[in-house]
Amino acid sequence: MEADTQMDLGQINGVYGEVGGLPTPVAAHVSEEQLPELRIYTVSAEWSQRDPVRGSRLHFSQQWTVIADSNNHKSIKTVLPPGPCVHVCAELLTALSPIRGLRALIRETCGHQLLEIWDHYGLRKCLNLTALDKHGRVYDDAQFGCLSWSDCENRLLYVAEKNKFMETNDGESLCGKDRRVYCEDWGEGLSNKSVAVICVVNLQNGHINVLQGVPPDVSPGQALWACSSQSVIFVGWYHEPFRLGLKFCSNRRSALFKLDMDGNCECLSGDNVSVSCPRLSPDGSTLIYRQGRVFGPHSQCLSLQQLDLRSGKTSTLLDVVDRPQAGEFAGVYEALPSSCWSEDSQRVVFSSPRRNWKDLFMVDRRSSKVTSLSDSLSALPRLYGSWKLLTIQNDLMVVCCSSPNIPPTLLVGFLPLAGEAVTWRTLQPPIRTFDFHWTVLDVTPPPEEDNTHYSGLDFGAILVKPSRYLHEAKIPLVVYIHGGPHSQFPVEWNCTTAGLAKLGFAVLMVNYRGSTGFGQDSILSLISHIGSQDVKDVQRAVLTALQTDNTLDPKRLAVIGGSHGGFLSCHLVGQYPEFYRACAARNPVINAATLLGTSDIVDWRYSSMGFQYSYDQIPTAEALAAMLEKSPIIHAAQIKAPVLLMLGGRDKRVSPHQGLELYKALKSRALPVRLLWFPDDGHSLSRVDTQADCFLNTVLWMQQHV
Repeated sequence: MEADTQMDLGQINGVYGEVGGLPTPVAAHVSEEQLPELRIYTVSAEWSQRDPVRGSRLHFSQQWTVIADSNNHKSIKTVLPPGPCVHVCAELLTALSPIRGLRALIRETCGHQLLEIWDHYGLRKCLNLTALDKHGRVYDDAQFGCLSWSDCENRLLYVAEKNKFMETNDGESLCGKDRRVYCEDWGEGLSNKSVAVICVVNLQNGHINVLQGVPPDVSPGQALWACSSQSVIFVGWYHEPFRLGLKFCSNRRSALFKLDMDGNCECLSGDNVSVSCPRLSPDGSTLIYRQGRVFGPHSQCLSLQQLDLRSGKTSTLLDVVDRPQAGEFAGVYEALPSSCWSEDSQRVVFSSPRRNWKDLFMVDRRSSKVTSLSDSLSALPRLYGSWKLLTIQNDLMVVCCSSPNIPPTLLVGFLPLAGEAVTWRTLQPPIRTFDFHWTVLDVTPPPEEDNTHYSGLDFGAILVKPSRYLHEAKIPLVVYIHGGPHSQFPVEWNCTTAGLAKLGFAVLMVNYRGSTGFGQDSILSLISHIGSQDVKDVQRAVLTALQTDNTLDPKRLAVIGGSHGGFLSCHLVGQYPEFYRACAARNPVINAATLLGTSDIVDWRYSSMGFQYSYDQIPTAEALAAMLEKSPIIHAAQIKAPVLLMLGGRDKRVSPHQGLELYKALKSRALPVRLLWFPDDGHSLSRVDTQADCFLNTVLWMQQHV
């Protein structure tokens, strides 16, 4: 028995190493060189890869040479084989200057942050930002972080934490009387960020200037140069009366500001909206940005605004899509890549969910017409279910594509002329493909499960299973539920799904009503219906899969998920106690009432129940009763399936005490429950060793009980 167990452990770890160790492209850059008869494009891509030996993620870069015809530079003649992969070590931010090809990067080494400038001959300049002590740590996250070259390429712009040891107006150092004063932060994943400042470094003299004039009630981020580098445009998130969690939340009150070098600051956007992702056109005339509502669902369908910097006029380029027509564009949901403009400053390219898919789109500013640049939907079956734009520069697009059976691969193609299709060329094929079968299910709720306020909505699911199953007549099914709740499982590579399929499980990934990609009405339909509509949707998707695929075993079902997916997993085993054989939940919401005072997104705890939120909200008996009524804990006494809980000790979004509450409720009833505690991890359980541990224990739990 012990030998068999060891063999099983080795097999599971081997499979996870195979699917979880595959690299993923995270960024790309394109440079161009004109020759008499050819145009030469150099495409650089940065990849991320898990390394179980180091217990961390490695980053490496790779370069390709793309040759296009000089007379028809929209046509790729050939792609030369790539150079070797080069390990990228401790780089936090990097930016290439557009004219001289200088490379700026901020690197972490020996506890210090260094700003390095590299040219064609080597290291040109190095500044120790930590030793200069003009500010705190440089922000390198996706929310605030930026590194931007000025037009003259003599200045760099970035955002950092304000120096906490600066003197106050009366000359006293903050490290004296105020060092024990509580310092707010921006919540889960941003706990070391509180007061941001915009910094400009002069590369000629090495002087760092912390820009003055930012309104005191906002935290700046996503800054970029504008107006011939005479001004800085940035997003400012309002932090009064207090900060709420910002990560994965596009509904925080914020505004677009313009700050000149004399400290004059002007608000460019409307009041009481949320804004993000400002992107300046190549000709410097137009700024686009995302805009949405404040509060309510923390991830919504957003509008795309365009600001004419010459006239100061703002107009809507793409509006919120309430209910998309079949096969049509479904709205903007995701962040824009840093480079998303066409060379003529008239078109914008971006990726966005469309039902269960993630597609590539282009919008023309002159007509507001949206065109899909992905594989034609009529050419089914589609090879790639997910198209993610990494960059577009000089009209050459670099896209990461994948499917449940195809790991991430890189494609390039020129932006087409009107009426033409893109001719895609593969830069880097995947290391291998997998022998999985996948299909997309469209699910329509029966009349009794329809939402009367948002009637007629449907949803989807993705079924992935081994193409050949040799050991049993029927395949056990793992129901995999995404968190959010307003997020999505696109038809893309997912190493957890791939690992389970490789080990003989079928996996059903459900995009219940409220998932992104189905329009704003679908998102709003979930408000005040969590714990019921979403639970029924998942159950309906499972029944649909069982009815349409007779290779699935209806007697061997398990459910897994994290955050809201964990919330739904625990609901399902409580509301359908005879249906599921096992459950594995990561950082689940168990009791929304007790979570109220410990979550960094307290607004969502009210909004999800249908209550209006305000900063001065005091809990009422009505609100707390509604939260408890919609929580899995009220079904704990009915749970029969063994439950595996995986909790992050540093989770600021869903306190680990939520999982502990269910653990104690099940333990007191002598029900099979196991709890894994990861003291150094947060809500996403994203550490490399944590992810491997969670996969191993989840599979062992499934094997034991399913």
